[in-house]
Amino acid sequence: MTRRRFLSLWLPRLATDRARRLGGVDKHAPLAAIAKIDNAQRLVGVDDNAARLGLTVGLTLADARARHPNLVVVEAAPAEEARLLERLCDWCSRYTPLAALNRPDGLMLDISGVAHLFGGEKTLAEDCLQRLAAQGITAAAGVAGNPRAAWALARFSRQKIAPEGLSDKAFAKLFFDLPLAALGLDDKTAADMARAGLRLIGDIALRPRAPITARFGPIPIARLDALKGLERSSIAPRFPPPDFCAERRFSSPVQTIEAIEANLRKLADDLVVLLERQAKGARRIELALYRVDGHVRRIKTGASRPLNEARAISRLFAEKLMSPQEDAIDAGFGVDLMRLSCLAAEPLAPSQAMFERAHEAERARALADLIDRLSARLGSRAVTRRELVEAHLPEQAEAAKPATLGAARMWGETIEAAAPAGAPSRPLRLFARPEPIDALAEVPDGPPLRFRWRRMLHDVAAIEGPERITAPWWRRENAPTRDYFRAEDSSGRRFWLYREGLWGKETARAKWFLHGVFG
Repeated sequence: MTRRRFLSLWLPRLATDRARRLGGVDKHAPLAAIAKIDNAQRLVGVDDNAARLGLTVGLTLADARARHPNLVVVEAAPAEEARLLERLCDWCSRYTPLAALNRPDGLMLDISGVAHLFGGEKTLAEDCLQRLAAQGITAAAGVAGNPRAAWALARFSRQKIAPEGLSDKAFAKLFFDLPLAALGLDDKTAADMARAGLRLIGDIALRPRAPITARFGPIPIARLDALKGLERSSIAPRFPPPDFCAERRFSSPVQTIEAIEANLRKLADDLVVLLERQAKGARRIELALYRVDGHVRRIKTGASRPLNEARAISRLFAEKLMSPQEDAIDAGFGVDLMRLSCLAAEPLAPSQAMFERAHEAERARALADLIDRLSARLGSRAVTRRELVEAHLPEQAEAAKPATLGAARMWGETIEAAAPAGAPSRPLRLFARPEPIDALAEVPDGPPLRFRWRRMLHDVAAIEGPERITAPWWRRENAPTRDYFRAEDSSGRRFWLYREGLWGKETARAKWFLHGVFG
């Protein structure tokens, strides 16, 4: 059984790092981010240069400038910092698909079972910190068996990696000397406990729980239990993990489109091998390109049938990249990781079509491939299919859906009616809007003898009905009842028409409409 392990990343200089990444600031000058707090401009972020000068978060701008007149300040931008944090979280998915935001200045990664791919937890953490530093991001890391412990180690401990299966003695040695802030308590609770002489985690871990809970509430003890791993905790990944995944890492980043396309074909081969092992096909596929500068490009596409053919997957992405709605691939300084993921897979049903009707199966496959390519190039909303939906009114009984998504049947198979057995037939062609007609009937509430449609007179030779259709109960006040008839004229043409309104109750003059034609 794989033990759960978490990597916490703390970005203490996020505000100033963002400002430096924008350029225009001397790298040797002390830098601080300011915001208006309690009617005073205060420092809310300082870089390493400013921290070495003794400037701290919370100091007023006037005091900071009095101490160091050459201090460079920028306005804090919480919204931009949040977006930068999201982009960094996206980039961290290169290590594990289970990467989550830990706002406002951290990230949390579930690295259970993946650390060995990078040479161990220490090597993984060092690689992550080095790559972030190359992007101009200052970070600290902590690794432990639960998110709370990893968070505490990243921010407050010199030892950044907790061993697996902590004993009570090892836990005491690692955490008891950390401040109570390592439990993530709010400032008021931490201040109240400090006044009571409780400043370290060991101060509450070695005391009876009942008095502490009675005085300070249940949160401190609950956080202590979470730190020990007594409570099962989890994270909310920014992106759901894929069903199947194939990736390639490059010691020398690739920079040309040709190299990216060649590696995409190899990734498609690897992904197909994974799919074939479980007899599944890909319905939604994503290509992720991780650049060395931290930018991540994600390209998604879908298929109308489960795909387990590398050639079809590669061709699908080729069409997607040729789409006018899709931006061209910009490799920047190079792509050092490519990942091809299957976001949704479906079982491949066993079929004898390859033996009994090979030509029909091939045509169905070709049609599905054509639909996939058109959808990839023009967009899924431009290529649609009609799908039956449950609705009383006939004009609302179908809807347009993307042709590549939600297909319940394979292309080429017989599509059966969704209506129950014995239900009245529906016309092959249903008008989007019923067209008014002039009809003559023997009695006002009887079937028509003849009717005029589009300036042509039709004599009714046979008629069947009525089939009464009423609007849903929440629309009955504004929607009159309809009596539908299936009529055949003297030339053999069949029509679907209806009389609107119940005679003597909803209307005093019958109105007739033609709603569709059979054949």
